[in-house]
Amino acid sequence: MLETSARLLRLLSLLQSRREWTGPELAQRLEVSERTIRNDIDRLRSLGYPVDANRGAVGGYRLGAGAQLPPLLLDDDEAVATVLGLRAATGLAGVEEVSLRALAKIEQVLPRRLRTRVAALGEFALRVPEDTPSPQVDAEVLTTLAAACRDAERLRFDYRTHGGGESRRDVEPYRLIAWGRRWYLLAWDVERGDWRTFRADRITPRIPTGPRFAPRPLPTDDVTTYLSGRVSAAAWRYRARVVVHAPADEVAERITAAVGHVEARDAATCVLHTGSDSLESLAVHLGMLGVDFEVVDPPELADHIALLSERYARAVRRA
Repeated sequence: MLETSARLLRLLSLLQSRREWTGPELAQRLEVSERTIRNDIDRLRSLGYPVDANRGAVGGYRLGAGAQLPPLLLDDDEAVATVLGLRAATGLAGVEEVSLRALAKIEQVLPRRLRTRVAALGEFALRVPEDTPSPQVDAEVLTTLAAACRDAERLRFDYRTHGGGESRRDVEPYRLIAWGRRWYLLAWDVERGDWRTFRADRITPRIPTGPRFAPRPLPTDDVTTYLSGRVSAAAWRYRARVVVHAPADEVAERITAAVGHVEARDAATCVLHTGSDSLESLAVHLGMLGVDFEVVDPPELADHIALLSERYARAVRRA
């Protein structure tokens, strides 16, 4: 009985870790026969766990939704991550009190070895207070977006733009990313035929979700860097195009995606597309490249750099 009970717990943990498992996969993981897996699935069902089975050549099992939440089985790293995540939960409207209740339940049953790890991280891993509050995002919206990404289902939603306007979007969702103090959805906009990023706090999902879609390759392997560049560019007040007298790969090593991107021109020059909220910071960033450059646009940037050059020249003459 002890062996069977331990195997059932391990089987339940596997079913919780992935959306679907085939019978042979489960049998290999637990080192038992497929017949034993079928018997164990029946035992879990008799205990009230809703396990769905798909018919087919190999068959598949999936833990379904039941009337009650079954016990979650977490390994050490998952337990520590869950506690830290609950402690740091901010910006989710209406879940602060719920997070504290869930945190109290988990910390009560943590083994001593994990309590020590969590206590150390809590004491020495500090968070810098934010000057401005994070935008409030409903937890149900985040779970809806994450589920649509996981299941590759089309998503329709109403979207509030930066200017306060309203639009309706039909997208293929791929990633939900926390960046800075906000949550963003990376998705393929079906109507516009291009990749788009959306702030989660401006999304109102329309339920139910749409049909399944065949995932397409992401715009880049480094999704977070891609997102940071898109978000930064959207907030720029001034956009600049500058010819830099240095090879493209050399200039690319000196900037980040949040600063802009480089376009090769020839072996000795490239074009830097960049921007900022102020002409002053743009001029500083360009000067820190350490190479010669020519401002193509905007004209205001060229005028500001000319003013700085005169000021610097006067400073040198006085010295």
